[in-house]
Amino acid sequence: MIGGGIGSTIGEVHRSAMRLTDRFDLVAGIFSRNHKHSLHTGLQIGIDPNRTYAGIEEMIQLETVRPDGVELVVIVTPNESHFPLAYAAIDAGLHVVCEKPLTASLRDALDLYKKTIASRIVFGLTHNYSGYSMVRQAAAMVREGSLGTVRLVQAEHAQGAGALPVEFTEGIPVPWRSDPEQVGKEIVVADIGTHAHHLIRFITGQEVEEVSADLSTHVKGRKVYDNAQISLRLTNGSRGALWASRVATGNEHGLRIRIFGERAALHWDHEDPEHLRFCPLDKPPLTLSKGQPGLSSAAQATQRLRLGHPEGFIDSFASLYHDFGDAIQDRGDRNSLPDLESIFPTVVDGVYGVTFIESVSRSHKANGAWTETSVSLDK
Repeated sequence: MIGGGIGSTIGEVHRSAMRLTDRFDLVAGIFSRNHKHSLHTGLQIGIDPNRTYAGIEEMIQLETVRPDGVELVVIVTPNESHFPLAYAAIDAGLHVVCEKPLTASLRDALDLYKKTIASRIVFGLTHNYSGYSMVRQAAAMVREGSLGTVRLVQAEHAQGAGALPVEFTEGIPVPWRSDPEQVGKEIVVADIGTHAHHLIRFITGQEVEEVSADLSTHVKGRKVYDNAQISLRLTNGSRGALWASRVATGNEHGLRIRIFGERAALHWDHEDPEHLRFCPLDKPPLTLSKGQPGLSSAAQATQRLRLGHPEGFIDSFASLYHDFGDAIQDRGDRNSLPDLESIFPTVVDGVYGVTFIESVSRSHKANGAWTETSVSLDK
């Protein structure tokens, strides 16, 4: 693991998810730029001090000659460091799991895509919400035609965590979230907007073709955008809207998606992730529950507990780690399979996410002009 030191919520989420799968052992790490802090984290979580490294070059040099050396590198660092760390790991023949967004620029994202395809390593991107059973059920229902043609999509990831000048995570200040040098000025889109964007793609099977965006900053003195209102045009002619915000005062996690088809609608809310609301045109609404009989195979594959026993955020990561483990054991090229409801997010999804971020930025700079989001994935 690179990053994820003591005090990092996302680092502990990844470690907990690994343990839930019984497929991975965390054996080495670079948990902080400060080697002393990194050693402290390593000792706290049971890592041999000789395998807590000062940098990626040292880790690769020493781990790749060990008979029990690492096979997979997990990257949970700030956005600007994803590219060099992932590139170095792939170059050494190591599998990669990376936090989103994939990179800070589309050029870097495409370089990682080409490097991944050429190496045939497994590259997983942690858009973890696609690991929820009822999100996979929603994707299966859209593909089997339960909604008919999708007409409208409304997605939002609107939180109140950034309503004050200094943002905190579990009482710990996280000033890097407002540092454009570390996260980019469009952080509200990159950090949470891409989750809503991926859910739209994952569930509907449609790509976002054009965006019209308005980005804004509402906390005085903040140097990054903290709110995004984005209109969408999708490949099948449907329309959508995406709202991403860090200043939705009073909102908790704030992720939800609603999909409206010609015959029915689906509603999913992250704060009630066990349930999926299905609203047919000519019948009473129906609430589907995680674990009940008759769900799709994609939904059933992510269920660890019986009906009525709630799962949650860490379990969604564990679902992806289970998929990562399968792919690593298969060592197949899983990065171009079309069956979106049954596979994990990959470097391909990362490229589409970065393309979305850059297109939103261009649209905003053009006063909301409709802007194409196309990208060529030539190998």
